[in-house]
Amino acid sequence: MSAHFIAFWNLENLFAPENHSGREPWLARRMKKDLAGWTVTLFNTKIDQLVSIIQQMNRAQGPDILGVCEVENAFVLETLAERLNEQLNNRTYSVVHADATRDHRGIDTAFIYDSARYTVDPETIFSHFVMRRTGTRDITQVTFTTEQGNELIALCNHWPSRRGSAFESRGFRMTAGETLAYWHERILDKKGNTIPIIALGDFNDDPFDESLQVHARATRERGDVERARTSRFYNLAWRYLQQQAEDQNGKLRLLDGTLYFRGNGNVFDQILVSKGLLIDDSPLRVREETAKVELFSEMIDHRVGQGPIRFGLPRGDAEENINAHGFSDHFPISVVLQED
Repeated sequence: MSAHFIAFWNLENLFAPENHSGREPWLARRMKKDLAGWTVTLFNTKIDQLVSIIQQMNRAQGPDILGVCEVENAFVLETLAERLNEQLNNRTYSVVHADATRDHRGIDTAFIYDSARYTVDPETIFSHFVMRRTGTRDITQVTFTTEQGNELIALCNHWPSRRGSAFESRGFRMTAGETLAYWHERILDKKGNTIPIIALGDFNDDPFDESLQVHARATRERGDVERARTSRFYNLAWRYLQQQAEDQNGKLRLLDGTLYFRGNGNVFDQILVSKGLLIDDSPLRVREETAKVELFSEMIDHRVGQGPIRFGLPRGDAEENINAHGFSDHFPISVVLQED
């Protein structure tokens, strides 16, 4: 019996340095002001801060598979993977990345995975376009094959933001939910309705929002998914609301967010699993009790609703807008899968 530690983290604006030669010209023009002052030194500091957290996951062994979003390109992903490999001698991390996003800032979804534990056929990597009026992040799909020969299909999401307002932008996330549900259905058509599937990411909506419950067909009722004959997801994020965290006074409280805006928490970062990870005779099964928000004490900003400490982007003034002791505006999330 073996375990697979799966995590996700929105890395918040992980861009290459301001004059990176591999940056596409349209993105260089668009991001010129935001990246002014984003030096090689700041970039490396940001990478080091992210590595310091990732390497602590899974009892300081690092994750087996890490989904990420808000990454600019292959260069930043490979830099992060290389730095992790330097710090974790037991890991050989590789990258799954399809640079096909239509997002107005050029940020992508991707995976970092231990290539000693999984194989990836390039033919199984897809970038699913989310249709909307303006560009948005695609959904990255990949099939990981374990050492025992079992397949795990993973889809990394970063749904459209709430820019403008949650109400005015909600249709975009409903469209993303429909896109995820469509490809979930197609996967089942191709692989059968017990194939293990995990969809994780920053959905920019809470588990109770219509985009998740109705359009992505993600429910808090495990039994509904186990009995389903069509595509349904079991949403593990509901378990976060039972998770306790320690405040600055050492008192335990219930967690109320994976990110915080003006002191208010939202559970935007979620893990959805298919029927194939729930049924008893599946070779891969989710241990739902392990689903959690990764809360490391150095990440928590007690001044802003117990949320994560941001690293930030310079936007022309590094001293004002950068916190070199920060990390991201989201906490990581994780879950463990069991393989017989």
